[in-house]
Amino acid sequence: MNRYIQRSLEEALRRAVDQFPAVVLTGPRQSGKTTTLKHLFGAEYGYVSVEPPDIRASAEEDPRGFLELHPPPVIFDEIQYAPSLLTYIKERIDSRREEPGQYLLTGSQNLLLVQNVSESLAGRAAVLRLLPLAAREVFGRPFAPLPWETEGVQTNPVSLSYQSFWKAALRGAYPELVANPERDIGLWHSSYVQTYLERDVRSLRQVGDLTQFQSFLRALAARSAQLLGLTDLARDLGVAVNTVKAWLSVLEATYQIIILRPYFANVGKRLVKTPKVYFTDLGLLCHLTGISDARHASAGPMAGPIMETAVLTEIYKTITHRGLDPQIYFWRTSSGSEVDIVVEHAGKIVPIEVKLTATPRPASAAAIRTLQNDLEDKAMPGYVIHPGDVTLPLAPNVTAIPFCAL
Repeated sequence: MNRYIQRSLEEALRRAVDQFPAVVLTGPRQSGKTTTLKHLFGAEYGYVSVEPPDIRASAEEDPRGFLELHPPPVIFDEIQYAPSLLTYIKERIDSRREEPGQYLLTGSQNLLLVQNVSESLAGRAAVLRLLPLAAREVFGRPFAPLPWETEGVQTNPVSLSYQSFWKAALRGAYPELVANPERDIGLWHSSYVQTYLERDVRSLRQVGDLTQFQSFLRALAARSAQLLGLTDLARDLGVAVNTVKAWLSVLEATYQIIILRPYFANVGKRLVKTPKVYFTDLGLLCHLTGISDARHASAGPMAGPIMETAVLTEIYKTITHRGLDPQIYFWRTSSGSEVDIVVEHAGKIVPIEVKLTATPRPASAAAIRTLQNDLEDKAMPGYVIHPGDVTLPLAPNVTAIPFCAL
């Protein structure tokens, strides 16, 4: 039996259930949505998966009868398979509008689900996202603050060796793999990609050539944490730019990637406008780029992108699991000065550089100091994040911290 891993979304989930008649929990397949809802609310709520064809047909053919058969409080899993049911859930909610926590709904296709929820349950439902595990959840400290949310850098009780970081990157952060270390990660990720392609890609965009789409996935993974040139990518694959855009929208809608856009401010410099792309899960990124051992991960050409993806996704997951919309960007001028990640916090900007070395030097702080000088009072103290275990000042208002201190 899988052990339950406490999720940092739990607090936001409980608040939403106490305040809204319906709560919609979205996220990629296998991120733990059903497990989390059952763990928190299973003792009091009924449970129905709408995915099986017979259940789906029942919900679509006689929605009022279906809802009579499964009265609130109830969890409806994979609600996107019966979108018309949302209209009748609205009807039921409106008859007892003041009662919170009636329906808990899950779905793994943001593009369709949120559109249907917006049309049918506007003002009646809270929408939350559950992504694969953040490192803080794996290490049993799900509610720990981010470094810039406290006064000074906090001592982190977790110890993560350099080699352990790369082994964890290969495994990825899907709960099933984390809770079951004996699982074959290559087989799991391969099966995940195949299932994902067959279900989500075909249903969202009617992609005919899945082999070509797999080539796109691998090519995109090889560009992780880099500026994303759509024209170059389309040319390399031999497809139209609009096709690449459509495929990207599928990946973003199903939470497989994060598209990071540049931060703009009036600093008198020409800034790069091209976005960067990151995979939401390190294990899937490693699988798609053909990396199967920790030595290859740490010493190969993808080491930098893997490390940067780890930092970006940790911050992104932490903020998302509080029920918030992350305001995260990167900063790069046309002259080449770049800060990997900038986070909006309390109306200001936190600059973050990611370095592969476990022994960061003062020179690692140069780009952060440039941003701080350009943005002046809008910039907060910055951080250089690395896979080692040391915390030390590198420059005025710039501190090096290990990844496990995030």
